[in-house]
Amino acid sequence: MEKLRTIIVDDEELARRLLRVSLAKIPQIEIIAECENGREAVTVIQALNPDLVLLDIQMPGLNGFDVVKALQADVVPLVVFCTAFEQYAIDAFDLHAVDYLLKPYDQQRLLRAVQRAQTRVDEDRHQDDYKGPLIGAIDDITHKISVADAVGSTDAVTENVALDSKIIIRDAGGSLIINADEIDWVDAAGDYMCIHVQGATHIMRSTMKELLDKLDQRIFARIHRSTIVNKGRIVAVKHHAKGEYFIDLNCGERLKVSRNFREAIKPFLDK
Repeated sequence: MEKLRTIIVDDEELARRLLRVSLAKIPQIEIIAECENGREAVTVIQALNPDLVLLDIQMPGLNGFDVVKALQADVVPLVVFCTAFEQYAIDAFDLHAVDYLLKPYDQQRLLRAVQRAQTRVDEDRHQDDYKGPLIGAIDDITHKISVADAVGSTDAVTENVALDSKIIIRDAGGSLIINADEIDWVDAAGDYMCIHVQGATHIMRSTMKELLDKLDQRIFARIHRSTIVNKGRIVAVKHHAKGEYFIDLNCGERLKVSRNFREAIKPFLDK
């Protein structure tokens, strides 16, 4: 049985040390890295491609939810969220079959989480749909927090529409209006779209087809089954194995172009 290549992410050194000690008692685990902030976690996950990430949610700057949203779908590993959230948030994790650990950590609960992760990895080491349930839980929890914070507010509309060149995302906290041409890239996660704009990620309830129909095809291109990119953000194209490519964006992101969609970047290859 192959060990689970694992990354610990927490901004508190003591929390990382406690997890490290607890995980050392579980033979299935191989700790390959520790990260103390969300931005570092995104970089390390992309570089090391772990099987499992134990991810603290409440970190300054880029929090645990932001880390998941920032990753392209096919590089999202199994994630166990580490949290001190209230019960209403925990219910959302259960609803979307997303694993979690409550602080302070319990060794038996940690062991069960690792065993479930091992089972899922053994069943399919090529799984590329881990992000969908995670985004579902994140959206559900974010919605509940917005409702709790919006005293007296009953406007919980989740409809998403586009007006001319704008994308409007509506939730319990109100409406966010995004100029479509400001979008850097988009990543699909089940019935959700992660829209990346100037370093922020916004969750929109939509299918890939619905969003593509709203975007200007002269500006945007589909480069992967789950990824759309603003062609104006591309600054470099690099060949990868098996007919695949990586593209670098001016926002610092690197995205994979699958061979089925490489025609989308052909103009850049011909230059």
